[in-house]
Amino acid sequence: MKSNLKLQLIFTDRVGIAADVASLLSRQGVNIAFFEMDVRADQAIIYLDAEGSQDTDWEFFLDQLRTLADLKEVSTIETLPQEERAKRLQVALDSIGDGILGIDSQGNVAIINRVAKHILGCDGREVTGTNIRELDQADQRLEKCLTGESFTNVKKNLIAPGGRFQFLATGKPIRDAAGRIVGAVEIMKDMEELKELSTVVAPSGQFSFSDMIGRSPALTEAITFAQKIARTDAVVSIYGESGTGKELFASAIHTESGRNGPFVPINCAALPENLLESELFGYVGGAFSGAQKDGKAGLFEVAGKGTLFLDEIAEMPLPLQAKMLRVLQEKKVRRIGGSKEIPVNARIITATNKNLAEMVEKKLFREDLYYRICVFPIYAPPLRERQEDISLLVEHFLFHLNSRLEKNWQSLAPEAMEKLLRYPWPGNIRELKNVIERAAILSDSPRIESEYILLGKEVGRAIQGTPEIDTGELATTPLPTLIERWEKHYISAALKQTRSKRQAARFLGITHTALINRLKKYGPDLD
Repeated sequence: MKSNLKLQLIFTDRVGIAADVASLLSRQGVNIAFFEMDVRADQAIIYLDAEGSQDTDWEFFLDQLRTLADLKEVSTIETLPQEERAKRLQVALDSIGDGILGIDSQGNVAIINRVAKHILGCDGREVTGTNIRELDQADQRLEKCLTGESFTNVKKNLIAPGGRFQFLATGKPIRDAAGRIVGAVEIMKDMEELKELSTVVAPSGQFSFSDMIGRSPALTEAITFAQKIARTDAVVSIYGESGTGKELFASAIHTESGRNGPFVPINCAALPENLLESELFGYVGGAFSGAQKDGKAGLFEVAGKGTLFLDEIAEMPLPLQAKMLRVLQEKKVRRIGGSKEIPVNARIITATNKNLAEMVEKKLFREDLYYRICVFPIYAPPLRERQEDISLLVEHFLFHLNSRLEKNWQSLAPEAMEKLLRYPWPGNIRELKNVIERAAILSDSPRIESEYILLGKEVGRAIQGTPEIDTGELATTPLPTLIERWEKHYISAALKQTRSKRQAARFLGITHTALINRLKKYGPDLD
């Protein structure tokens, strides 16, 4: 039967203290279970866990210790510094919401916190020192980190006595000062907590470059250039195909700029010329029929010291282009019907999916305005030039969709991902998001198969039994009646293929309110 004695020895510091203590313990037949020396100024403090047998005479042992040269004080203690450190570390680890599992170089559990124990089904058990292979739920991937490998955000599903757990795991090797691998650690992030966190963070309204998903050279180059010019006051022109995220680039530039004002977007193609003019420049009271009595500030004024984003600027009528040029040059606006010049200080960012240089040649866009807004052009790359980013975007969209729909975590089957990678994506990121949303709604499985990835014309073919219309009927049936017939058919088919009206609305690409209104309109006519 072993017996232990924990001691604190205080010496006047000198060379050979540790050797003297070890030699005395050896002569007394006492083992060293733990030994630690702490030198402070001219003192050497030794913490010792002496391990003897049931017959060890500890009083005699202490008397022998007191004969050691330069020993100033000897006392028994209840807790060694190492035990205190281990307790503090364990308390800290157990207070963390993520699971933490650490192993030594032999694959034995060195540290494990409360969350990891719960996930791995080890509640109430002491597993420190146990080889990781003996833990039923542990993934052997962590052992591979002992060879220098690492993994990041790997999705895992475990069914343990405590329930089903879905988490993202990240594992890395632990190296000493010489670079040798001495262990490995795995961090387990609970998916449910991440979903809850996303609902808290997402509504902030601020979009930054760090929120952009992707690591392709094309995207990285665009972001790097945009970050360089973000804090200047220069006019920026973003060009690229529809659905490439031009407004997100503009919003990120505004966030990075640190400007003290709002981000104000307007689509120049969405409003008729007279309404676009009043929205941009404002008007004084009584400027035209229906004008507000006190007038209205235009968006140049509303933006203040912030950013005015002019989307689809190529659609701006030529007369408005002339007024726009004057604002850029003079930094002043004059409201419709007014004579007062109002100073403005908003930063201007424009965007287009058209070739403005060609439009200048065809006299469809003012040359002087073209050179004024194209000081710093930024190219938003299409998705076909960002193949490496597709899997990252899919994961991002699925994460937010599953959170919003309160579904279990979904991922794509390899065949489904291959189908996405082969597609040219004419609608770019916007189209990819719609494809993934449709697939997530239609698939009830955690693994989305390729049959749910509907691309291009496949969307129409996915709804079976489309009503046929012959040429004779086209000649005799009014167009509104034909459109109504098709609409009723597609709504009916969508309701059959989905589990709720809200999912059917998403499948059809309309709002939930719009679908409810159509259901009220058609009522029993829906088959």
